[in-house]
Amino acid sequence: MRITVTGASGFIGRRLIERLESGGCALRVAGRKPVGNLPFFFWEACAENLPPEESLRGAEAVIHLAGESVAQRWTSEAKRRIRTSRVDGTRRLVEALSRLPRRPGVLVCASAIGIYGSRGDEILTEQSPSGEGFLAEVCREWEEVAAAAETLGVRVVRLRTGMVLGRDGGALVRMLWPFRLGLGGRLGSGRQWMSWIHRDDLVELIRFTAEQPAVRGAVNAVAPHPVTNAEFTRQLAATLRRPAVFPVPAFALRALFGEMASILLDSQRAVPEAAQRAGYRFEHPELGPALRHLFA
Repeated sequence: MRITVTGASGFIGRRLIERLESGGCALRVAGRKPVGNLPFFFWEACAENLPPEESLRGAEAVIHLAGESVAQRWTSEAKRRIRTSRVDGTRRLVEALSRLPRRPGVLVCASAIGIYGSRGDEILTEQSPSGEGFLAEVCREWEEVAAAAETLGVRVVRLRTGMVLGRDGGALVRMLWPFRLGLGGRLGSGRQWMSWIHRDDLVELIRFTAEQPAVRGAVNAVAPHPVTNAEFTRQLAATLRRPAVFPVPAFALRALFGEMASILLDSQRAVPEAAQRAGYRFEHPELGPALRHLFA
């Protein structure tokens, strides 16, 4: 399969490129940084220009991962970059697809379970309505502009990703140092639900949705068994053989991170109903074995 990938130099993109190359795919990269020796086309999702036509011409699939990180203090400028890179960047990508004489069969576009807002103990499937808050608003707009590609005859998959677990990037790396020092603990009450996914499963799910013609629309890219923050903390500490006795109160997180603390304190109990219905089988469905796999 001929595939164009945006955001290929990031934490998820790097592993995705490895997996697709090993599967014999012909790859091109559109983004800010080259990846290996792959054909590279410079494009910034925050800029006003469209992706170069050469980066998309002849592609059978486009996997769109580009976007400003949300793991930063949400100043007005940071919010502008987050929204612009995701919403306007995706709009420009769809516009570039509309100009092609022959369009790809599928667009797999990253989104996030942040679209649901904070929902307590409610079990969230792809049919659940969106919620409130900055991330929910951004994800809602993001998905709407991606879905516009369907009017071009392109199958669109909107991957709502949870917390991605990997040893060399993402949220887990930021958690490790206090735990390794014996200073880890639950965040806030610890009762908030965390929907997570092993990076290898996310990469396989991206490949799966690109290849399965029956899969379209929203797909929760999360493991089948979400856990509370208290349980996540307990299992991470056990895996690292460290105590977890220093809880971090919610007010301290809000003082440190501002509005962005909502990522750590919001409760999202999402399950991968669409992926499992389509036949995807998770290699790492349970948190404990997934963590032990990462730190073996």
